[in-house]
Amino acid sequence: MKIAILSRNPKLYSTRRLVEAAKERGHEVRVFDHLRCYMNITSMKPSISYRGEKLEGYDAVIPRIGASVTFYGTAVLRQFEMMGVYPLNESVAISRSRDKLRSVQLLARKGIGLPVTGFARSPDDVDDLLASVGGAPVVIKLLEGTQGIGVVLAETKKAAESVIEAFMGLNANILVQEFIKEADGADIRCFVVDGKVVAAMKRQGKEGEFRSNLHRGGNATVIRITPEERSTAVRAASIMGLNVAGVDLLRSNHGPVVMEVNSSPGLEGIEGATGKDIAGMIISCIEKNAGTGNTRTRGKG
Repeated sequence: MKIAILSRNPKLYSTRRLVEAAKERGHEVRVFDHLRCYMNITSMKPSISYRGEKLEGYDAVIPRIGASVTFYGTAVLRQFEMMGVYPLNESVAISRSRDKLRSVQLLARKGIGLPVTGFARSPDDVDDLLASVGGAPVVIKLLEGTQGIGVVLAETKKAAESVIEAFMGLNANILVQEFIKEADGADIRCFVVDGKVVAAMKRQGKEGEFRSNLHRGGNATVIRITPEERSTAVRAASIMGLNVAGVDLLRSNHGPVVMEVNSSPGLEGIEGATGKDIAGMIISCIEKNAGTGNTRTRGKG
């Protein structure tokens, strides 16, 4: 099988592991910087070129598209799809999962557990917005944030009002969510591949930090998840339409709640914590589904 990986940096751990896993299974694999790809959009023969070379004959494409370049990255991926190449995660599913507001709305519609979430446009509505999520403390999130950047814990109503008004003054779109205190700065990353949770780890934020992201100094350990947590993660990935996803859960007093569904989850933390060959499982998923049209874009909206 001929596999393309869309990644801006072939030296990244996740990209390297996917290349290794594909080669171990006898596949031909190449890495392309999606920002250097350019497209010829025609009705009869759509094509993609990379540094003067036409990319032809690929059976599957693995998107490793960063949040900051989602628009162009998904455009390149769509072009591969138009050429009949199997995408590990489809462009529409990636766009759906990257939109935090849209994601929350879709998950809520299907009854997935979520923190109480508010969204408003006008500073005049701040009091009502805070009341709608149960009041301070609250977590305020930039819709475009990633890896914990643009996520603020406001412990008092006054602090929440100041942060919200500051973000709104910059015309930034934000979500306001209830603070799940009982999670104690920890979350659970469930790694879903082809409709199954293949690995799970607990991420604990460093002391004094409510965000558990490994990029922010958190640590990861293996955890045994409950059947309800497993079911929630699988359903969340399916609603987003993702074959591969990192579903981040918090343990709340009213059961598991989904914080985020990540369409390009990193492999280093989960492989390091669990010792599992997640990259190999991803390649196996491609081997099983490529050429069958068996994708998971069942989420709508």
